[in-house]
Amino acid sequence: MYAALFFASFAAQGSVALLVEEPFGRFGEMNPTGHAAIYLDHVCAETPVSLRTCAPGELGVVISRYYKVNHYDWVAIPLIPYLYAVEDRSDIPLAATAQLETDLRDAYRRRHLREIVPDEADGSTPEGDWIQMVGSSYDRKIYGFQVRTTAAQDAELITAYNEGHNRSHFNLLFQNCADFSRKLLNLYFPKAVHRNILADGGITTPKQIAKSFVKYARKHDELDLTTFVIPQVPGDIPRSTRVNGVAESLVKSKKYLVPLAFLHPELTAGIVAAYLGSGRFEPPKETHVFRIEDVEAAREAEISGELSAGSR
Repeated sequence: MYAALFFASFAAQGSVALLVEEPFGRFGEMNPTGHAAIYLDHVCAETPVSLRTCAPGELGVVISRYYKVNHYDWVAIPLIPYLYAVEDRSDIPLAATAQLETDLRDAYRRRHLREIVPDEADGSTPEGDWIQMVGSSYDRKIYGFQVRTTAAQDAELITAYNEGHNRSHFNLLFQNCADFSRKLLNLYFPKAVHRNILADGGITTPKQIAKSFVKYARKHDELDLTTFVIPQVPGDIPRSTRVNGVAESLVKSKKYLVPLAFLHPELTAGIVAAYLGSGRFEPPKETHVFRIEDVEAAREAEISGELSAGSR
């Protein structure tokens, strides 16, 4: 009940949530900074590359930047498919295998994403980073940092992104998914979010975006900051690992820290100092668990409230 009230508190007006997603797989071992995306609960996808205001009852969209998805800079996916690669809550599996994950993703791609993620020449499923935008919760644990928005702010966002130049200029160091989230959040709240030059070497990381966003939101009580966690779906898929910043990754990894300390002790001391001084931030350990049924209940309450208001 408490979780339902938590999500219902945002129903009458919109919200924006920064999603900080844990790293997974081989690339995640090399780059433990994870992934960043944005959940907009009153903005929906007209197509994967165009936005509109949600109709009553719709659950919103997750938008982010990906590498080599048909030259687009951003793609927007409805909430349930983004998390679970299905279109209805009743179809979300209680547990998942790697094969089920693959099958659900490709089935959704063939129904809705073929124009931007086409089949291979032989009709088979393509490889690539597109898999990160469908069924994300099978691979990762996700932390959310959510604040209120107004209808005017959402409308400004829709106009800006629909009229903008949606062509990819992805760069892992300076135009990555966290940079995309930083710029989107700053459109809603100018100068709210920034990089950490010392702790991350100027690279924008999901953890730093969360840290600066939380700091900003806590100074503005009217934003009503709340946090939540979306658990990784149980099953035999390997579990994701904790999100780290750049300096944090070095400090907490002996295989990198020990040889670096031997070769460059002064540099290593500087990295450790940067992390201890400004690089520490931990996702909340005790927080609300994000459940689709609670979001649906909030939308139903919103519709009921509008109908009641209209009848008076």
